[in-house]
Amino acid sequence: MVDIHPSAVIADGAQIGEGCRIGPFCVIGAEVVLAERVELKSHVVIDGDTHIGPDTVIFPFAVIGEIPQDLKFDGEKSRLRIGARNRIREHVTMNTGTTHGGGETRIGDDGLFMAGCHIAHDAQVGDRVIVVNSSAVAGHCVISDDVIIGGLSGVHQFVRIGQGAIIGAVTMVTKDVVPHGLVQAPRGALDGLNLVGLKRKGVSRADITALRAAFQMLKDGDGTFQDRARKLGDEADSPYVQDMVAFILGDTDRNFLTPG
Repeated sequence: MVDIHPSAVIADGAQIGEGCRIGPFCVIGAEVVLAERVELKSHVVIDGDTHIGPDTVIFPFAVIGEIPQDLKFDGEKSRLRIGARNRIREHVTMNTGTTHGGGETRIGDDGLFMAGCHIAHDAQVGDRVIVVNSSAVAGHCVISDDVIIGGLSGVHQFVRIGQGAIIGAVTMVTKDVVPHGLVQAPRGALDGLNLVGLKRKGVSRADITALRAAFQMLKDGDGTFQDRARKLGDEADSPYVQDMVAFILGDTDRNFLTPG
């Protein structure tokens, strides 16, 4: 029980789940797997070893699963995995991975990828992520759950953005961003916490107070940024602060944006 427009081109081998709707002039490659109730509006191109989760909707002129924009890519086998209930708007591009980056680009569930944004090779994107119009996430980035990336922004390769952080519009992010951080300005300054996001999520007043105190300690405490984080880990009771500490002390290829 699928609805496929006569003008759509679907290669032999593609797997189309029950309840899918494929609109006019869509092109689907031989290794593509669409789960149940995926909808392609029209003029959507999906290629490569690409799996798309149930109830995802893809709007016209999106190109999903094409090869990476990486000069080192030499045709090796790689993948793109997209979760459930995503909204992928017009002209969005998402590329498969590369061998040197793990071979897989991954998108979580319930994301909104607005018109013209780009998700590059080997990026790992969590759940409930919003990437606003014409923003770009470079190769090998890690974008945690509940992150918002403002319009016309760019995230440098290998950068990690912690859970619940928000990136303002027209911002270039070249360093890791702590969970629940608020980043803005053209070259990306860590200006505080995403308090609006925390309140909307229903985080308790006690945890928000603990996060604000932790942010102040990271800003004004003694020692290096990592030294301050270790001290926080020894003293903090809030699980939100402990998550922030674990993120700061985790493996990374970049430096951190630190409080100004």
